[in-house]
Amino acid sequence: MSDGMLSFLGFLTVFTFLFSIMTRRVSVSIALIIVPLVTATIGGFASQMGPMILTGIRNVAPVGVMIMFAIFYFGLMLEVGLFDPIVNRLLRIVKGDPLKVVLGTAFLTCMVALDGDGATTFMITISTMLPLYNELNMSRLVLSGTICLAAGVMNIIPWGGPTARAMTTLNVDSLTLFNPVIPAMIAGLVWVFFVAYIFGKRERARVGILNIDVIQARGLTDEEAALRRPKLLWFNALLTIVLVWALIVAILPLPILFMAAYAIALIVNFPNPKQQMERITAQGSNVVFVCSMIFAAGVFTGILTGTKMIAAMSKTLVTLIPDALSQFLPVIVAVTSMPLSLVFTPDAYYFGVLPILTQTASALGIDPINIGRAAILGQMTTGFPLSPLTASTFILVGMSGVELGDHQNFIFKWAFGSTIVMTVVAIATGAIKF
Repeated sequence: MSDGMLSFLGFLTVFTFLFSIMTRRVSVSIALIIVPLVTATIGGFASQMGPMILTGIRNVAPVGVMIMFAIFYFGLMLEVGLFDPIVNRLLRIVKGDPLKVVLGTAFLTCMVALDGDGATTFMITISTMLPLYNELNMSRLVLSGTICLAAGVMNIIPWGGPTARAMTTLNVDSLTLFNPVIPAMIAGLVWVFFVAYIFGKRERARVGILNIDVIQARGLTDEEAALRRPKLLWFNALLTIVLVWALIVAILPLPILFMAAYAIALIVNFPNPKQQMERITAQGSNVVFVCSMIFAAGVFTGILTGTKMIAAMSKTLVTLIPDALSQFLPVIVAVTSMPLSLVFTPDAYYFGVLPILTQTASALGIDPINIGRAAILGQMTTGFPLSPLTASTFILVGMSGVELGDHQNFIFKWAFGSTIVMTVVAIATGAIKF
């Protein structure tokens, strides 16, 4: 099959998938499976899909296991009351004001995101802030959206995945690629807190500034109170701190760390086997929901990669740039970088599309480093917490308790705004030249 036909099928697959979930025609898991199966069959790959799908599933399996036990672990910590002191303290600080809660969410996300790992950022931030949002009756879309914006801009840091891939492709160091982008990144963070302020004002208008005494007087239900383990607070806190440290330094593969931590936590907090099964069952629906999407995403990426649709799509994108606009190639790359996170995996873009774009830039007399800097302003940075092609997105929506389509509809324009703001500043400061 020609590259043109493969490219058409690839874009058809992606756009059909996005249309299906954003208009709620089907669930995310079903769309991730059915859409690529249909387009691959149309393309004549029916007999070859088996190995492609299995490869895709094998690639996401470790992430699926990690997410499964991460949900089990943090769900258990919420049930036993580990975060109650934090929530109570935060309630006193924010004084029931949703505006302060949203701004605090953005700040906490920025701090946690310094480790460069999106999955860890989402798990820690959501586990800390979700109880507070629930107490104040705030929108979970505001929670997932605010975290999305802050984590997206912070993912530009050199030890984050996208910038590291760009440095590898261009064979340059962070001093050359990243440092000139710092002013633009700062501007992006200013935009994040500006949007968080808007969200906070809206939530304040919707739910009001709630009286702390009234909130705390609500108390727990009998079922919730029975699950609390105040005497084990320090044990659970220490175990969680050790787990987070182990995740950051990666002393063992992440799935193993979460499995071990969950097993220890469950045995200590609920020694009775019957209680253990009850807690596992209680979190089961959340686990099934998220993990089904992870393995379905393996089908999606396995087919797109195995059929060479992604490779053909990258070639098509370059040929679509008119000659009259070729001198503006860095700007075009910057502006399209965030939306293309919904189409290309980070590896596909930085190791497949970016080399083609840099070669084109060189032929036009444009320094390829400009293309690299433009790409990291959106491609799997501001765009990664919306993309169905990254596992961490499913952690974000799964733990926040929102639908992927709703999340994308809510935050897309604001995340795209982050890229536009950073692009303007990057041009103004000379980080991107054309």
